[in-house]
Amino acid sequence: MGGRALSRQDRDADGLRKGIDGIRGRSIGPRPCRSPAPTHYRRGVSERGTEPEQRDEPDQPEQVTFADLGLDERVLKGLRDVGYEHPSPIQAATIPALLQGRHVVGLAQTGTGKTAAFALPILSQLDLRQKAPQALVLAPTRELALQVCEAFERYAARLPGVHVLPVYGGQAYGVQLSALRRGVHVVVGTPGRIMDHLDKGTLDLSQLRFLVLDEADEMLKMGFAEDVETILADTPDDKHVALFSATMPAQIRRISKKYLTDPVEITVETKTTTSPNITQRYLTVSYPQKVDALTRILEVENFEGMIVFVRTKNETEALAEKLRARGFSAMAINGDVAQAQRERTVEQLKSGKLDILVATDVAARGLDVERISHVVNYDIPTDTESYVHRIGRTGRAGRSGDAISFVTPRERHLLKAIEKATRQSLVQMSMPTVDDINATRLTRFDDAITEALAGDRVDFFRDVIAHYVNEHNVPEADVAAALAVVLQGDEPMLLEPEPERPARRSFDRDDRQRGDRRDDRRDDRRDDRSGGRGRDDRRGDRRDRGRGGSGGPLATYRISVGRRQHVEPRQIVGAIANEGGLGRADFGHIDIRADHSLVELPATLPDGAWERLRGTRISGQLIELVLDEGRRGGRAGGHRKGSRP
Repeated sequence: MGGRALSRQDRDADGLRKGIDGIRGRSIGPRPCRSPAPTHYRRGVSERGTEPEQRDEPDQPEQVTFADLGLDERVLKGLRDVGYEHPSPIQAATIPALLQGRHVVGLAQTGTGKTAAFALPILSQLDLRQKAPQALVLAPTRELALQVCEAFERYAARLPGVHVLPVYGGQAYGVQLSALRRGVHVVVGTPGRIMDHLDKGTLDLSQLRFLVLDEADEMLKMGFAEDVETILADTPDDKHVALFSATMPAQIRRISKKYLTDPVEITVETKTTTSPNITQRYLTVSYPQKVDALTRILEVENFEGMIVFVRTKNETEALAEKLRARGFSAMAINGDVAQAQRERTVEQLKSGKLDILVATDVAARGLDVERISHVVNYDIPTDTESYVHRIGRTGRAGRSGDAISFVTPRERHLLKAIEKATRQSLVQMSMPTVDDINATRLTRFDDAITEALAGDRVDFFRDVIAHYVNEHNVPEADVAAALAVVLQGDEPMLLEPEPERPARRSFDRDDRQRGDRRDDRRDDRRDDRSGGRGRDDRRGDRRDRGRGGSGGPLATYRISVGRRQHVEPRQIVGAIANEGGLGRADFGHIDIRADHSLVELPATLPDGAWERLRGTRISGQLIELVLDEGRRGGRAGGHRKGSRP
C-alpha cells in the first residue's frame, strides 16, 4: 500500500482474503507444500491442537485475529473483554463477507462458532439511531433463540444502547409488544411467533437490513418451510441474507437460489475425536447449584490434578476464590495473567503444590501436565471442537482420565451436539450424596492412618502414648480418639445427614400399580422393581413385602462391606448367590451404606448356607453375614446414614 492509510473498503477486502485463506489452511503468498497443524477452536477463539512437545515452525501460517477482519472497534473491545482473540474458521471466512454486503451460505455443524460469525458483523453495522428492527435471526427452537440473543448481548457490551429482543412461543405477548414499541435493533425468534407478529402487524420489518437463517435444515425438519419462505419474500429485497445449515438438502438449495444473490459458500469440516482412555460423564445441574456440585465432586473423586474450565476470565478468579474458601488448593489462569505468573502456577500444578486449575480455553492451550487426571467443564463449551480440546488435557500419552461436564437444563442441546459430533454418548452421573462424601472422608482418614503406621516416626509416638496410658489409666482407643479430635479441630469430620425428601409421586405410582396388577406373576415383578427403588420401599413394614423365590418371607441381613469398599449390587448378588446356593429371585432390596450393606434374603436359608456365607469375601473383605435384629419398620435401628455403627 506504500504507506497509504487503508480505507474501510480496503480493510474489508483484505479481511475477506485473509478469512478465505484461513479457511483453506494457507495464507496469501507462497508457502511450503505441507499440511497445516490441526486447529481446535471454541466460538471466538482458535485453539492450536499441537502437542506441547512439538515446536511451531517459523514458517507456519499466522493466526488471523479479529482485528484483521474489519470489525467495529467497539465490538473488538467487547471481544477482548471476554477473552476472545482469534476467530474460528467459519468466523474468519464469514465476517469479512458480511461486512462487504455479500450473501452467505455456511455449511457448518452446530457449535462451530457460527453465532459470532453473523452476530459480530451485524453489530458492527447497526445504526443505533434507528429504532425499527434492522436484523432478524430465525432459529428453530426457543432454546437456540435465547442462546443467540444472549450472545448478541454479550458481544454488544461496549455498544451502549443496543437492544436485542428474543421472540418465541410460550412467552406472553405483552412483554414482546412493549419492547417492540420502545424500539429494538435485533430480533431473534422462532418462525411461528415471528409470523404471528407479522399477521397482527406488531412487527415492522420494512427497514430490515440483515436476515439470518440459523440451523435452516432443522427449521425445515420442524415444518417451518412455508413460514421461512413467507418471511424471506415479505422483507426488503435489498437485505443481506446469511443461511447456515449443517446439511444442504434440495429444499435448502432451492431456497438459497431463490432468495440469495450470488452467495459466498463456506464449508467447514470438523474432525472431533476423543481419546478412548477418557471416561466422559455429565451432571445435570442448575446454574446456582454448580459450586455445590463441584465441591461435592472434589470430595468424592479420587483425583491428582484437575482443570476446571469456565467461559470467561472473570469467572476463573471468582470460582478459584470460592474453592479456596472451601479449603481446596486452587488457582486461576486467564489471558490477563502475566506469563511469569502463569509459568509459576503451572509449575505448582506439576509439582503437586497446586491441585486445581481454573482456566479459560485460551489460557489452558498447550498444557500437558501428567498429574491432570480430571477435567471438569464447569461451563459446557458451545462448540464441539473446544470440548475435544478441553478434555484432551487429560488421558494423554496412554494415561487414563476423567471428564465431567455440567449441563444446565437449557444446555441439553449442546450435550446432544457434542455426542453427535464425537460419536460417543456421555454417561449421566448423579450428584454425590452426603453418604458418598462421608464414606470418602472415612476412607481417606483410614488411608492416612495406614500411611502413618508405615512411617519411621511411629515408634517414638508409640512410647509417648504408652506413657500417657500408664500415667492416666486411659484405654489406648480413647487416646487415639482424642488425638483424632485434636487433628480434626472444630471442623466436623462427617456431614450431617440430608433430610429425606418426600417421594409422594413414587408412592402414588406404587399404589396404582398395586391396584392394577392382580395376577401373581405381575405381583412378583412389581416386588422386584420396588426392591431397587431405595427409600420408597421403607415406608411400610417389611412383612408386607413380597416373598422370596422359595416362597418364604424375607429378612434383612447385614454384611460388612459398603461404599468404602466400592461394592455394587451385582457383586453382592453374585457372591451371595454363588456361595449360598441362592437364586436371583431370593434377593429383595439391597441398601449399600457407608461401611456396611443391608440385604434382604429368605428368612430361612438353605442348609449349610450360613457357614458358607460367613467365609464369603467381596472385594477381598469378609462379609461377616449376620441377621440385622435392629431392622424395624423398614429402617435399620442405630445405623443412620453417614454414621458408623
